[in-house]
Amino acid sequence: MSSKMPANLVPSMSKENRHLADFVPSFWGDIFLSTPPGMDMDARTQQEYEELKQKVRRMLVANMDKPSQKLHIIDAVKRLGVAYHFEKEIEDALEVIYDHYCNHIQIDDDEDLYTTAVRFRLLREHGFNVQCETFNKFKNEKGKFKESLISDVKGMLELYEAAHFQLHEENLLEEALSFTTFHLKLAETTVDYPLSTQIANALKRPLRKSLPRLVAWSYISIYEGYGTQDKNLMKFAKLDFKMVQHLHMKEISEIYRWWKGLDVETNFPFIRDRLVECYLWILGVYFEPHYSVARTFMTKVISLTSIVDDTYDAYATYEELEIFTKAIQRWDINCPDQLPDCMKLCYSELLKVFKDMEDLMSEQGKSYRVQLAKEAMKQVCQAYFVEAKWLHEHYMPTVEEYLSVAFVSTCYPMLTIVSFVGMEDSITKETFTWAFNTPKILRASTIICRLMDDVVSHQQEREHVPSAMECYMKQYGVSAQEAYDEFYKRINNAWKDMNEAFLKPTVVPTSALNRILNLTRVIDLLYKDEDAYTRVGDSAKTSITALLIDPISI
Repeated sequence: MSSKMPANLVPSMSKENRHLADFVPSFWGDIFLSTPPGMDMDARTQQEYEELKQKVRRMLVANMDKPSQKLHIIDAVKRLGVAYHFEKEIEDALEVIYDHYCNHIQIDDDEDLYTTAVRFRLLREHGFNVQCETFNKFKNEKGKFKESLISDVKGMLELYEAAHFQLHEENLLEEALSFTTFHLKLAETTVDYPLSTQIANALKRPLRKSLPRLVAWSYISIYEGYGTQDKNLMKFAKLDFKMVQHLHMKEISEIYRWWKGLDVETNFPFIRDRLVECYLWILGVYFEPHYSVARTFMTKVISLTSIVDDTYDAYATYEELEIFTKAIQRWDINCPDQLPDCMKLCYSELLKVFKDMEDLMSEQGKSYRVQLAKEAMKQVCQAYFVEAKWLHEHYMPTVEEYLSVAFVSTCYPMLTIVSFVGMEDSITKETFTWAFNTPKILRASTIICRLMDDVVSHQQEREHVPSAMECYMKQYGVSAQEAYDEFYKRINNAWKDMNEAFLKPTVVPTSALNRILNLTRVIDLLYKDEDAYTRVGDSAKTSITALLIDPISI
């Protein structure tokens, strides 16, 4: 979309008054610059794909002898990443299962832990308020989970997954999580593949916190490894993954050419060059083909926001930031002459990306969406400036004061708004207004984002804006470990708030809630145990390689 920019816009940079960082360079070189070869999807393969899709659809709507049979099909369809084709069929089937469950109709007499846990998880995931007391039947007379369950490894694994859908005050699920985590760690080294891999994946990151695309990539081989797979579903999942992966590879290639047009390496040598990681971030928010335009716009916004973030944090002087922040608030293409050329370039490109999307949305009568996204971006820059002022004045805020600003500077309120811009008509102006009013689920998401980031990245050699860790330790006179414990407790409670927001009836369409959930899942991927974004960590590398480089075998 953007034309090639002239090189060497950045003047020689004096380190005086600049908090320069030494960021790791981009890991990927130019491997995403070339367009991927065309996918060999001839007319015959396309026909087979459509026929397989109809066969899977018929499975989902067919009557079955036991409700558990339908549950396991739905579970496989979702894990294999093709549920987006069958949303109505899955919702209708779960509605029937929920009605039967509530009225004790057709409940299998021999229902085991595995089936009970899968049903609970799927119903909770889709907003049905099933009660966790259903697991009481697996406890003994002393109120503890039965020792006999230890040998039911698959059942324990599903109970572990179900426990991550807990709400506040559900102590039974807290007990279940502790019980299953302990015994699954022991079982991981004693069971065979593919169950061992499934356990390892779950212990590292349960389904509730996992990106659907990475679940699909992993589960295709796991499902096949069990040897009991439905062959039509298996073939359809592989074809679908290959088709969608090819689309994503084309998208990242096109976006990468835009990025190269900015000559980022020359014009912004002080930033984290993370275009590919930004695309992974947004691929986590929505991978479905019909969100291609939305995904491209959002990737450009987050990558430019990353430049803005580093400009505030690791380049511009305080005086330049005052001018830049005021310019953003005006949102006027005429950028002040007092700014360095690199900041002018960043400013003009940011406005251009929003203008291009606004032109597209205007054709659909939805220009208000981009206007609201602009306002959210202005709020981000204002929050960045407050943090820069703290650094400039050597001010240490209270943790409450810090979090009130960091809520915005996480960018998650803004990215939520931006994620809605290219979505379907069910996302109304009321949905945008709801998001602007800091709903509980969005506040929970930003808590998880801010605290996970600060826990793994607060120790820096250079002078930097205080993090939640420093604020909390100074305010309460506690050790780093005590601060970690407090923040992990808050993160855990925030996930319960996230789960609560999905219970029916929801305030906004579930598709909007899923954007916030997926944004939060990306944080768990990139900031669990490491800052994989800033330091180009293993979780980022392996995820990008799996989803955007390595082909899947059919």
